[in-house]
Amino acid sequence: MIKPRETSPEIKINLVNDTLWELSEQSPKNFSLILFYRGKHCPICKKQLEELQKKLSKFIERGVNVIAISTDTEDVAKATYNEWDIADIPLGYGLSIEEARDWGLFVSKGIKDSEPEYFTEPGLFLLAPDQTIYWESIQSMPFGRPSFNDLLGGIDYILKEDYPARGEA
Repeated sequence: MIKPRETSPEIKINLVNDTLWELSEQSPKNFSLILFYRGKHCPICKKQLEELQKKLSKFIERGVNVIAISTDTEDVAKATYNEWDIADIPLGYGLSIEEARDWGLFVSKGIKDSEPEYFTEPGLFLLAPDQTIYWESIQSMPFGRPSFNDLLGGIDYILKEDYPARGEA
């Protein structure tokens, strides 16, 4: 488990637009938001990412860079990008199970033909510009994800009050 105020693992991930995204190359004004999602097989992920698309400008206004990442293959991730309403979200694919575990994500074994053999359960990380963990939410199930309105409200409070990362003790 990575605690708040600790440096996150480095991540280099291919995007569906045929570029490479590297965490260490990011220079957000305030935060990087990394959303780990289960994959194309998950209808709740589709709903969550499409909601993120609708609120993306609100994150950008607050100086937050956003990326969504899964363990899906390139072909599956590109199909996800084309079929879901997520045109402006950088979409990464090919996260390894080992990398997922480095982030403290829960890993599930597929139980349906439509699911990959192994995939991550949801995780949301808000990172400070120095790549330290500021806020994390990790689920062992697809249900009960934080709302983006709550996250945006939290970011507003954090920025207004210069509120420190908590949970490090």
